[in-house]
Amino acid sequence: MRILVGWDNAEETDLMTLYLNVDENDVQMIGDPDAFLEKAKEEFWDVILMTVSLPDTERGYEIFSEIREAQPNVPLVGACHPEEVYMIARFMTGGMKQYIPRDANGDYLFLIYTQLESVVEAVRAEREQKLAERLREEIDSVRKLQESMIPRDLYCPDEYEIVARYEPSQIQVVGGSPVIMAGGDYYDVFSLDDKSIVLLVGDASGHGMKACMSIMTMHTLVRMIRGQQYQDTASFVQEVNKRLCEQSVIQDEGGFITLLYGLLNAEENTFQWTSAGHPAPLIHTLESGDITPIGPPEVAGLPLGLYEDAEYETNTFVIPQTSRLLLYTDGIEEAFPEGGMVHDQFGMEGIEATMRREKTNSLDATLQALFDDSSAHTKGAGRHDDTSVVLLGRD
Repeated sequence: MRILVGWDNAEETDLMTLYLNVDENDVQMIGDPDAFLEKAKEEFWDVILMTVSLPDTERGYEIFSEIREAQPNVPLVGACHPEEVYMIARFMTGGMKQYIPRDANGDYLFLIYTQLESVVEAVRAEREQKLAERLREEIDSVRKLQESMIPRDLYCPDEYEIVARYEPSQIQVVGGSPVIMAGGDYYDVFSLDDKSIVLLVGDASGHGMKACMSIMTMHTLVRMIRGQQYQDTASFVQEVNKRLCEQSVIQDEGGFITLLYGLLNAEENTFQWTSAGHPAPLIHTLESGDITPIGPPEVAGLPLGLYEDAEYETNTFVIPQTSRLLLYTDGIEEAFPEGGMVHDQFGMEGIEATMRREKTNSLDATLQALFDDSSAHTKGAGRHDDTSVVLLGRD
């Protein structure tokens, strides 16, 4: 530690220097009030110790106030004789961190180093607490901005019903307060006309601020160009990819986004879709109970933001009657409990089991069950990745 001491008793300075010069501390003792003030203001110190009566209590308070103004982040500790204790309240109100009573026998000298060290540690902990709180507030602001992108009122054509939900990853604790982390998951549902709606889910690589900003960038691009006419979903995804490759926020540190972009034509009951490195949706035929992907893994193209000239494939699927189509991100599939010897994910088995069990219940109930069951599978640990699910039902 760098310790500055302003002291009024020359007979005690040698002993104090001996006690304080441990652990490679840098200690400077000054007896002249003006020289002490100048030294305190011109350099940074981890802690400053001063007698409140240097050279008297009135001048001592003036010196203290000037140091506080010049060095607001440096803790000041006062030392006073028993008859001066009643005046210490003025210093403490002005921002003094602690005071040390000076007993007549000088026994307090043995405790000075411990007291100064505890003050420095307390100030450091206080700063870390404030920094953590500031970080929590900034994360919370970004998270709220991210959530503002999530649509609330979902339009759906006749004979269809749709529900969707986004949940961030498990709650972290920063500075003693819970924080819901910003993340890189995303879903969107919007209409192109009375009989056509777009359904999409996306997942940016990584976690936290960068992933969140990547998804926000993609959301802006999708909304900006959705009014333009594209012959198929592959053309649209290719255009989004081309523009994302121009955004440094995506490509920094090898970042990318997976995307499932689909277009429902309610008149023909067709679902045209394109995958950019994302799992194919699942179709659940309620009558037979079968649950299968609507396309093989090889139809998935490269994730977005990697190569400007990447090519994508348009796929078409006819949605049967009394069925449900599930679009999802990997947060729900990869939910797992902590501490086990085996990495036991909720997996496709868990998703399919929940969907089969809930097949006679509403879409809302089924969606809730998917989130509840995957969360329960973690045994209280919470999902380690944020999760988006879109569930479309046809009567």
